[in-house]
Amino acid sequence: MLFALVLVLLWSIDADAQCAMCKAANESALDEDSGIGINEGILYLMGIPYILLGVLAYLFFRKQIGGFFREFADIHK
Repeated sequence: MLFALVLVLLWSIDADAQCAMCKAANESALDEDSGIGINEGILYLMGIPYILLGVLAYLFFRKQIGGFFREFADIHK
């Protein structure tokens, strides 16, 4: 089992995991030296869910912590 895990982790395969449109855009961007825009777009799309989750977690925990401090203050009056 451990041998199989090590083998899977050390064995790398090149994968073409792009859709046809992304591949065509990247190939044409290499000719025009504007591939940075595509990479920035990918990072933008990747970052949005993390930002939304962070905002939701902040709002949830702010409400929970506020309730905790109100309850704590009521106990010690």
